[in-house]
Amino acid sequence: HEEKKQLTLKVEELERKLESTSAQNIEFLQVIAKREESIHQCQLRLEEKSRECSSLARQLEMAIEDAKRQVEQARERAVSRERAAQSKVLDLETQLSRSKTEMNQLHRSKEDAERRYESRLQDLRDRLEQSESTNRSMQNYVQFLKSSYDNVF
Repeated sequence: HEEKKQLTLKVEELERKLESTSAQNIEFLQVIAKREESIHQCQLRLEEKSRECSSLARQLEMAIEDAKRQVEQARERAVSRERAAQSKVLDLETQLSRSKTEMNQLHRSKEDAERRYESRLQDLRDRLEQSESTNRSMQNYVQFLKSSYDNVF
């Protein structure tokens, strides 16, 4: 009777440990869900920035086309306006160069964010796999204990 009582206490203790481990797994899953939500939000912001960049690029292309037409008209009107038009073309080319530089920087930033996302995602996967492995080990151990107790009794 005493031995049965001790075994019952051990089983209860193992069940508490199992519940604790299950609670930890739930906490890990919540942390993972929060991180995935954060990553999702970052992706949404990145997509919005990409759309903004595309819009700015279209606007820039339209502005360049506009400027070229104005330059052609200015050449046709007068020689004196030609110098002003050439100056404007140079300014627009400088803006284009700056915009291209900014687009390249944004592209690099996007690639950096994607690399960080992939790294974080792999880290989360590794942690989840480790957690699942631990969970399986504990379940196997509990199963072993149950079968051991069944064999004893």
